[in-house]
Amino acid sequence: MKKLLLRKGRRNLLLPLILFLALGATGAWQFWPATPATPPAAGSLAAMLAELDGSRDAWQHNRADFSRLLADLRDQRIASAALSSDGVYINTHAGERYWLADQDGRIGERLLDRYAQGEAQFPVGLFDTRAERPWYKAFLPYALIALTLIAIALIAIVSFQPFRAQRKGTEVRFDDVIGAREAKQALMDVSAYLKDPQAYARLGARPPKGVLLTGEPGTGKTQLAKALASEANASFIQVTGSDFSSMYFGVGIAKVKALFKNARKQAPCIIFIDEIDGIGKRAEQTRSSDVETNRIINQFLTEMDGFDGSSGVLVLGATNFPNSLDPALVREGRFDRTISVGLPSLEDREALFRLYAGKLRLTDDAPDFTALARNSVGLSPAAIASIVNHAALLAARAGAEHVEMQHFVDAIETNRIGEKPAGVSPLSEVDRKRIAVHEAGHALVAAALKVGRVEKVTILPRGQALGVTLVTPVEDKRLHMYSELRNRIQMLLAGRCAEQLYFHEVSSGASGDLQEASKIALSMVGALGMGPKGTLLSLQAVREAHLESDPREALEAADELLQQLNKDCFALLQRLHPALDRITQRLLEIETVPGEEVLAAIADIPADRAHGVCPLHAPSHGLQRVVASGFDDTDSLFELVAGDDAAEAPLQGPGMA
Repeated sequence: MKKLLLRKGRRNLLLPLILFLALGATGAWQFWPATPATPPAAGSLAAMLAELDGSRDAWQHNRADFSRLLADLRDQRIASAALSSDGVYINTHAGERYWLADQDGRIGERLLDRYAQGEAQFPVGLFDTRAERPWYKAFLPYALIALTLIAIALIAIVSFQPFRAQRKGTEVRFDDVIGAREAKQALMDVSAYLKDPQAYARLGARPPKGVLLTGEPGTGKTQLAKALASEANASFIQVTGSDFSSMYFGVGIAKVKALFKNARKQAPCIIFIDEIDGIGKRAEQTRSSDVETNRIINQFLTEMDGFDGSSGVLVLGATNFPNSLDPALVREGRFDRTISVGLPSLEDREALFRLYAGKLRLTDDAPDFTALARNSVGLSPAAIASIVNHAALLAARAGAEHVEMQHFVDAIETNRIGEKPAGVSPLSEVDRKRIAVHEAGHALVAAALKVGRVEKVTILPRGQALGVTLVTPVEDKRLHMYSELRNRIQMLLAGRCAEQLYFHEVSSGASGDLQEASKIALSMVGALGMGPKGTLLSLQAVREAHLESDPREALEAADELLQQLNKDCFALLQRLHPALDRITQRLLEIETVPGEEVLAAIADIPADRAHGVCPLHAPSHGLQRVVASGFDDTDSLFELVAGDDAAEAPLQGPGMA
């Protein structure tokens, strides 16, 4: 496949190369010096004609009248004469040169008459006449410019035709696309229509004109479009929504017309518009760009309404943002069907791993693809392909001869939590302790509330994070319960709560957690009807109704939800205090703790402490708080946090609202 694409790219370069060679040959032909011939005798008519062919300046500097010509004829002072279509050129015996303008040819006729009567005793020649000049010689001075203009025009024409059809399908079929069962089943009906559009017409049914594929990036929408063209044995034209944009007015409309005209000629044909949201929505014409965008969309509407449903042309669009499309473009009668392409299931992910890993050099013991599929919940086919390729890169980086299971595991971790940065500055002991407490809080709350499977906890930097808790989903879920979203927010807030519990102050390390928790809380309050006040009004519906709304009430409700869950998380961490001490200590010792050890730490908590409240020292003030944040001895820190003098500490930690 790569060789075919390379050859196609070479064919695209063939036309400019031919034009360049043609221009070079023309320039060489025009300006290459001619082979020198034997020079004529000085003073002869041949020498005069040769000199005139090179330059006429010596004669045209001296312009004479007819009276001088008659006087020279009478006194026989003329040595030679040459006639052309625009004048008469004279050489005298004294070496003088002059010319007479003769555009109507009368002077030349009279001179020839004298010559015929024997009054002229000098040679007379003709030069620069149409009879002796080749037809192409008149165009030679302009040949280089003409060929340049022709080359520019040809390149512009070729560039203006980006919508070339790939005849009779592609090399991809439905069997080659793993996953997306629902989408493939829905496209089977479309394939049947493209194979026999007249069958629909005989029954009076109106076949679909357009199909819209939606879904997350990397789910295989483009592959499905290519597979549909192969299954239906139809021509395939692939464009993107941005192909119709141009800095010149009218070019986008012309491209839309050319696209549909070409598709009708190649019917049955599929027009696949990838990232169709690039066309945009019609808007009020406040800017010149809005005018052109509106005209392009209007032309699309006209073209989709203009072709007959039985013509064998189908418009297939793909987008990650269906709400960004103009409503008139995606209504029934234009895009009749909307097919959602979902993420692969467990079986599909395993098959994808096997497919992509089949191209690698593996060990004799094949990797556990089932385990890899379980650890890649929520990943798209494109992400899985990237993981397999990254595993091969990791093996090459390590100098291994085969790609092993550990390389795949490391590649999945890199995809989830980022690359291991090189050359990171070492952290101080105070920062290491704070990061360890923060990540231990995330891991324990995630395990206690069963947010997902805790794979590992580390205080080693990954990507932009100083420490990472890797939690993977246990199963593929499309519906998220109210309790699940609350638990996830508590997991995000757990690192900040752990810092409050230990140090009585928070750090900037929780900024990303707060951002993600705020997104979930705003979605619960403004879209899912899960706010603390029980409101069912959707803010998205308010925006679509173009109604003015005050966001303060929604923001206050989201903040109230976050405050409530923050208190619940803080209370949970107090109950898990022994496990928090244990995991923090282990992180400071070995830097990376597996998820099994986190579960074991929770299981080892005594029942009376697990259901009660762990003792916590009283809120410290001023200097004590600074000292608590700057201990150099880890054991002393744990003694301070779990000291007996903190039995009457409140559930709510300092620094919380």
